[in-house]
Amino acid sequence: MALIAPSMLSANFLHLEKDIDMINNSEADWFHLDVMDGRFVPNISFGIPVIQAMKRATKKVCDVHLMIEQPENYVEAFHKAGADVLSVHIEASIHLHRTLQHIKALGMKAGVAVNPHTAINQLEAIVQEVDVFCLMSVNPGFGGQKFIPQTIDKIKALKQMILASGSKALIEIDGGVTLENAASIIAAGADVLVAGNTVFSAADPVAAIAALKQL
Repeated sequence: MALIAPSMLSANFLHLEKDIDMINNSEADWFHLDVMDGRFVPNISFGIPVIQAMKRATKKVCDVHLMIEQPENYVEAFHKAGADVLSVHIEASIHLHRTLQHIKALGMKAGVAVNPHTAINQLEAIVQEVDVFCLMSVNPGFGGQKFIPQTIDKIKALKQMILASGSKALIEIDGGVTLENAASIIAAGADVLVAGNTVFSAADPVAAIAALKQL
């Protein structure tokens, strides 16, 4: 059974507390929080003050995904803001191993996010340092995109790498997850499903989360 992490990027920011309460009272496992700087990705979302405010209302894991340049400069700030899992992009991290060690030293779970064009073999050298691999199944920056089918092969390859290394890292899939494709994503080896529009655009978001959880 996969963990479900609704993406708050798709929430109603005018009624954010209401959507947080909905997630708290659902079968969801994590809150997925996308931080975008308008440089690493062509969009700007929310940052530290919003996450600090949300943390006071959330009752579940806060999974913070940094889509920003020089993420190593902000590790402590996001820890103080309330991140439980902190993922940085391999494409944005010059000294990835050092950054992952810093994240873990502060007591957070360390995540590595991977863009669609990045080959899985680039992860082999750091697989033992990672708690969560966040595979982007769309090009990062915007919600509502369609799932890239080749991601299934990447999930399978990464799963083999994790098992061969003896790592306990989770595979998280971020982008285009729907009720129609979620079962095949889980079957390929995914452990965590990020779901934005699938949850927040549903007539009954709590039921949509429950349906994902049952797959």
